[in-house]
Amino acid sequence: MRINLTELFTRDGKELDVAAELEMNSFHAPDGEYELVDRTPVRLHIVNIGNRTLTVAGKAGFALMIPCSRCLEPVKVPFSLDLDRTLDMKLSDQQRAEALEEQPYLQGYTLDVDRLVCDELILNLPMKVLCKDDCKGICNRCGANLNKTVCDCDRSSLDPRMSVIRDIFDQFRGESPERRDMKE
Repeated sequence: MRINLTELFTRDGKELDVAAELEMNSFHAPDGEYELVDRTPVRLHIVNIGNRTLTVAGKAGFALMIPCSRCLEPVKVPFSLDLDRTLDMKLSDQQRAEALEEQPYLQGYTLDVDRLVCDELILNLPMKVLCKDDCKGICNRCGANLNKTVCDCDRSSLDPRMSVIRDIFDQFRGESPERRDMKE
């Protein structure tokens, strides 16, 4: 949703309360796209504090469906974001870019609520999401979800640098390396 801010500039101290619906259905994160669920309207309180400067304060609540970092099952991750920004309307887009204070959620006198929430969400994304603390992940051989099934894959991963030592142990057991290679 876009909010036109021009009416706030009629006098200093003018306020605007808005309940804006998020229009986005998914969030494009650096590592994938996540579905947005359980949205509540974004509540914003915008105040003209004078000298063509606005403050924006509010709350956004929703959940994202993010894949578990181990088993890739979707996990519902709730977010409650507190929004608090100061918008200096005296600066042009070029001046903001030069001052390294880009505000992609502000275009002219229009505030893009979806972009404002996305900007805040990027800072609050978790580093790792797990479906449960003891998630077993997926089998690196067959791809089975080890939380749901047990596979018969050989999970012993031997360091290839230790193959010479493994050959010595196999010789003591009476098994030649060539014979072992035929088994594999």
